Amino acid sequence: MPKVSLLNMKGETVGELELNQEVFAAPYNEALIHQVMVSLRANQRQGNAKTKTRGEVSGGGRKPFRQKGTGMARQGSRRSPLMRGGAIVFGPVVRDYRQAIPRKMRRGALCSALSKRVSESLVTALDSLKLEEFKTKAFVSVLDAVKVQPKDGRVLVVLDNLDHKTVKSAANIPNVRVVSARNLNLLDVIDYPRLVITSGAVKAIEEVLA
Repeated sequence: MPKVSLLNMKGETVGELELNQEVFAAPYNEALIHQVMVSLRANQRQGNAKTKTRGEVSGGGRKPFRQKGTGMARQGSRRSPLMRGGAIVFGPVVRDYRQAIPRKMRRGALCSALSKRVSESLVTALDSLKLEEFKTKAFVSVLDAVKVQPKDGRVLVVLDNLDHKTVKSAANIPNVRVVSARNLNLLDVIDYPRLVITSGAVKAIEEVLA
């Protein structure tokens, strides 16, 4: 069973945290991670771009000009894509890009990604993380204490319960994102390689994924 050092907000080691082997020591499956990641990216697409087809453009009740004698190509309607203000040929239409992925695959990909981060020693565990005031400097001091530098890479902070003061204090720090353990998804783990996670968040993740 994998273990990580458990730190407090001052960076002091206060014990060890045992991680569930099914969640944090799963085999790495790159193909599964890629498939789930593509589906999540597709599900974020709005797909609401739209241009008018020939049947939707206004006008076109009569022939715009006579057939012969103008020196121009013949036209039968102002709705023609060849006319100024006419329709658009093969333009985008409203569509749904969603891809259905089984829950077992989504959870398996997340376990694989989390296990990869643990094996790379990119996971820092805290006994708790809660600030008493709205202060960015206080949040930065916690990261400095646990030797996590956002300038060296993007940092994902996972909490068991989102605290308003903690979230607001981290909002102005570049390369830092704070999420709840219940809302953790594969894209967060992929986009933010460095993980700072509380012991309560670990238990919440294990309850869902184990």
